[in-house]
Amino acid sequence: MTGLKALTPRGRSFLASGAAALLCALVLGEQDLLRVAVLIIAMPLLASLVVARTRYRLACARRLSPARVQTGEDSTVTLRLENVTRLPTGLLLVEDTLQYALGARPRFVLDRVESRGIREIDYKVSSDLRGRFPIGPLSVRIADPFGLVELTRSFTITDTLVVTPAVVPLPPVRLSGEYSGGGDSRTRSVAAAGDDDVAPREYRHGDDLRRVHWRSTARRGELMVRREEQEWQSRGALLLDTRRHAHRGEGPRSSFEVAVSAAASIGVHLSAEGLALRLVTDQGARHVVDTGQSWSLLDTLAVIRPSTARSLEHGVSALRQGGGEGLIIAVLGALDPGEARLLAQLRHPGVTAIAVLLDLASWERASGHAASWDDVAAAEAQAARSVLTGSGWRVLDLPAGESLAGVWPQAGNDRSAA
Repeated sequence: MTGLKALTPRGRSFLASGAAALLCALVLGEQDLLRVAVLIIAMPLLASLVVARTRYRLACARRLSPARVQTGEDSTVTLRLENVTRLPTGLLLVEDTLQYALGARPRFVLDRVESRGIREIDYKVSSDLRGRFPIGPLSVRIADPFGLVELTRSFTITDTLVVTPAVVPLPPVRLSGEYSGGGDSRTRSVAAAGDDDVAPREYRHGDDLRRVHWRSTARRGELMVRREEQEWQSRGALLLDTRRHAHRGEGPRSSFEVAVSAAASIGVHLSAEGLALRLVTDQGARHVVDTGQSWSLLDTLAVIRPSTARSLEHGVSALRQGGGEGLIIAVLGALDPGEARLLAQLRHPGVTAIAVLLDLASWERASGHAASWDDVAAAEAQAARSVLTGSGWRVLDLPAGESLAGVWPQAGNDRSAA
């Protein structure tokens, strides 16, 4: 019945013609016409049977290479179709399902797939928008060689393409205070601190006997060894301003997208430098990125969206509650003096604080709405900037069209006293 429902107009015409010929043959008693009628009727019926059998014996697999790309980059999708029946297929029209952001749906025609045959099809997808985009399911329209029957089969498997923000390579910059506890090294030696100040531990198999701490061994009654080095954990915090009202423009060139790209670039750069990072937004703590695991930060930023929050208060509170960071970097949109004072309270001796401040006036000019950026807004932005610099923050101005890599070296300029 499934095959009969899939009859094409040609197949229905054959069936109707055969039925008419059969009726005439019975009325007129013509044997030759009866044979022709049976043949005409049998053709779409046999075609529907063959197509119906083929429908359930196709296997499909999909591969994305790579499965994670930056905006604007291509990913290659490879479709693998296998005919697992003993019969060759007829004409196949293959169509994959894509969201509009990835482009038009790709369609391919396969003339014939032999028994146990395999066909691989490649096509490319790309997106200027961030996000997680499902690809699939695949649909295959199966037709017989005579075009009498056409049946559509949809597979259930889908795959996900992750489109992350664009990451800009940043030049190396010396950021003092990037390791919690201060200092220029990730480790510090405690062997020179004196026997009484050493924190010994139990002897473990393989420890150098020269590290035995005899005073503690005598006191504890078991072998104790010195801790030659005490690891200092390198930690930092990255604040991203996602407030909708704090940004200007639409689409990939909006200040919000530039802010997300800047946060991604800074996060990848610091992660490669060995910094464990905590991502915070205006809505609070969002994600923790372990050293060398920048892909998890990119996955989080791939789906981040503008928020309806009006203040940075929750983000500042999350930064204050976390504590222990020697480095704080904030990527900010529109900022008023009150919000700047909240951020200024996070800066204290031993902490390096850097603000990437988006120049929203340049976005207004780029969109042709410079008149909406009045003198009051400009004065507030300048006052907020002065509050941050006055409290020891290093402020980097990022105008529209400017690359973060061009202004990033300013992050190493300590122009204010700790």
